[in-house]
Amino acid sequence: MSFKICKAAILCVAFFFSTNCAAQPVRSDKPHHTKNGFRNVYPFKQKGFFDFLKWRWARLWKETPSPEDYNFTLAENDLEFLKTNSSKNTLTWIGHATVLLQIEGKNILTDPHFSNRASPVQWSGPKRVISPGLSLDNLPPIHIVVISHNHYDSLDKRTILRLYKRNGVKKTKYFVPLGLKSWFKSIGINQVFELDWWDLYKENDLEIIAVPAQHWSKRSIFTRNKTLWSGWVIKSNSFRFFFAGDTGYAPCFKEIGHKLGPFDLSAIPIGAYEPRWFMRGHHVSPEEALQIHLDVRSKKSVAIHWGTFVLTDEPLEEPPERLEKALEEKGLAKEAFRVLKHGETIILK
Repeated sequence: MSFKICKAAILCVAFFFSTNCAAQPVRSDKPHHTKNGFRNVYPFKQKGFFDFLKWRWARLWKETPSPEDYNFTLAENDLEFLKTNSSKNTLTWIGHATVLLQIEGKNILTDPHFSNRASPVQWSGPKRVISPGLSLDNLPPIHIVVISHNHYDSLDKRTILRLYKRNGVKKTKYFVPLGLKSWFKSIGINQVFELDWWDLYKENDLEIIAVPAQHWSKRSIFTRNKTLWSGWVIKSNSFRFFFAGDTGYAPCFKEIGHKLGPFDLSAIPIGAYEPRWFMRGHHVSPEEALQIHLDVRSKKSVAIHWGTFVLTDEPLEEPPERLEKALEEKGLAKEAFRVLKHGETIILK
């Protein structure tokens, strides 16, 4: 027990004092802007450091599964097809919030994370229970990367640098919420586009739009909510995709559905929701994930943000089970909101 406490304390120190370059946000009269950063339009009481310690202390006395207790299997994927595909729309779930979307000949990554741990250091912190469903070296050339926020399970410096250094990937365009461009510039990446909620970037027939989410940001002790968090919409003339990022449930999803839906496909988080007293405001349950699917008017959705890292208290097998039950209660088929294996590819109509 003492080793667990010591390890948790060391990780807390590493987290709160890790470096971050956060630009001062543009001041405006927008409701999610503040003088010093950003806030949620539908406020919830954010838990503080002592709440975090209370949760972590209680967790020390629980029989929570370790990464070694899980035995998820990787799907077999057609690497040659994915590397050369330029005509079919596909989605491959790589793990956690990382998906490879192929649309209109463009290869797009969401919240790319290929490191062994979701942590500022690689010797401690949440460890992968399964390898990425597609290795970074086996990715096709990546044209676009979208980042939802700056937490370590969504913005991984090691992965970003590896992506940047790959042959042919230096032309990758990175799309980030307000305040994060300076972080990329600090590590030598300049092809970065910083968007506020509802901002639109258009390139030929492809539109990329930052949309609201209910979450928060922090990468060190002094940077809480200094940078924005967001979901992303990617639209072509024939296909609409919604990436919810990391979020709690809020009325903004009905607004997204009204303004930009219906969507052909959405990627929506279903995991990391227990204990609810701590997680409710910024992580959805499977039942709330299904409500987001309905709110944004998505024809089909896939589950993300589960089954990869032990971040919270629920067993990793639980989110798909609860999602399946919620679908049954709503009278919806499993195909409406799919749970994929790590590495599984679906071809989109």
